[in-house]
Amino acid sequence: MVTMDAKRQAATEIVRQLREEGFQAYLVGGCVRDLVMGREPKDYDIATDATPEHVVRLYPNALTVGAQFGVVMVPHETGNIEVATFRSDGRYADGRHPAEVRYAQTPQEDVRRRDFTINGLLFDPESDQVLDYVGGERDIRARRIRTIGDPVERFKEDRLRMLRAVRFAARFVFALDAAAKDAISKLAPQIHDVSAERVREEIVRILTEGQARRGFELLDETGLLKEVLPEIKALQGVQQPPEFHPEGDVWVHTMLMLEGLRQATPTLALGVLLHDVGKTRSASLNSSAITCASRISRA
Repeated sequence: MVTMDAKRQAATEIVRQLREEGFQAYLVGGCVRDLVMGREPKDYDIATDATPEHVVRLYPNALTVGAQFGVVMVPHETGNIEVATFRSDGRYADGRHPAEVRYAQTPQEDVRRRDFTINGLLFDPESDQVLDYVGGERDIRARRIRTIGDPVERFKEDRLRMLRAVRFAARFVFALDAAAKDAISKLAPQIHDVSAERVREEIVRILTEGQARRGFELLDETGLLKEVLPEIKALQGVQQPPEFHPEGDVWVHTMLMLEGLRQATPTLALGVLLHDVGKTRSASLNSSAITCASRISRA
């Protein structure tokens, strides 16, 4: 069985080997965030000034599917480890990928093009030192999700970041920075530029990472819910017989059900989310039937 310590050791060894070749190299991103928060990272990523060509020369079996964006995967018995070249992205033409990738020389340049401050931390595994150029440690202490730089620009670069902001805020029970929340509310309709597959993946992760109710309430507060799941938004205001559902309308009932989800499978989580979605239609039909009966009785 592969342990997390083994994964960290493997990533640390790659950092060491890159440095022995004269390159800069650090652990970066979510793994550093998790280490700072006292959580066990699932994966370890590396940022370096070595180009993909240099990395492939050092690791001939590296997978180069993302090499055009400066990313290669180094296979290891503990799992693939992502090694990304420092870069400073140019203009994003499609709301997903940069139109051009410019390699950078320093880790400071690299982290400034990333999404959120909590994901912009670097870690030197040889000295056990965190490098923070974007205020990520401060935001972790403040329990806040904040973009690196202007939030409108960050979300326009990759619209999926709006859903990721909600997911991180829900998962860690952090607040959304006011500027980020305002930007999401403004740009929410642009989430339709993102493929349905990527949206689905984020929704499922919101449902299964332990804070589903909070996640869906944040989706609603930011205006994303009506864009990605209008059927769930429509549950608001759909009344239920108070003798059976004293808690309130179908939305409140569904939120209470989501609150009970802990480490749920995607199938179970989606079942809970959608179990009453038909009540919107049935309520409409019932209303039409009552109106029709009233007209008949007056005829």
